[in-house]
Amino acid sequence: MNNKVFIFNGNNFDTLDGFYDEVERVLTKDLDWKIGRNLNAFDDVLCGGFGAFEYEEAINIIWENSTKSNSDLGYPANKREGQTVFDIIIEIIKDHKHINLTLR
Repeated sequence: MNNKVFIFNGNNFDTLDGFYDEVERVLTKDLDWKIGRNLNAFDDVLCGGFGAFEYEEAINIIWENSTKSNSDLGYPANKREGQTVFDIIIEIIKDHKHINLTLR
């Protein structure tokens, strides 16, 4: 059985808010409410159960134009040196063992 494939396209956004819009467009389906605009809510969506895939269902996420996203979201998460917002997003995705992430 093949895993479902979901594609984030870095050309569709250039801000963190735009990223959350992309997540809603790709990973949620027929919701009559918006997801939270924070990384904890993003982490919750990745668990599944929001219409696009079941809870902890094995899926593939392909992030097209991830180099652009790395540049757009490559600022420090806490206004100091260290992990960038992009780095944290990637780490959150990789923490979900049911998700296979491909950066393109």
